[in-house]
Amino acid sequence: ESAEHGHAEAQYSLGWCRRRGRGVVRDVEEALRWYRISAEQGHAEAQYDLGMCYEHGDVVEQDEAEAVRWYRMSAEQGHAEAQYDLGMSFANGDGVEKDEAEALRWWRMSA
Repeated sequence: ESAEHGHAEAQYSLGWCRRRGRGVVRDVEEALRWYRISAEQGHAEAQYDLGMCYEHGDVVEQDEAEAVRWYRMSAEQGHAEAQYDLGMSFANGDGVEKDEAEALRWWRMSA
């Protein structure tokens, strides 16, 4: 009910449960929908998970630039895993222009 009323943490939790089939029927498309709703409200963990979906082509078509966009939003809020993965994107040139200095900057933040 909280998810339906715009509570970002509840929306993220519902997405997490839907993705894994925990307490509800597993539905990855519905999980993605809840992740996106939560992420668009600024929920860092939802942004990170959405970035992972795009990076790995999980539920959505793989899109490294879109992964970087969501990782950056999460990383800018201090999410350490997003900071690390954003650094990896810069180190490898995945979805962004390769930039070792920028990679190092994000890795330092994630430490």
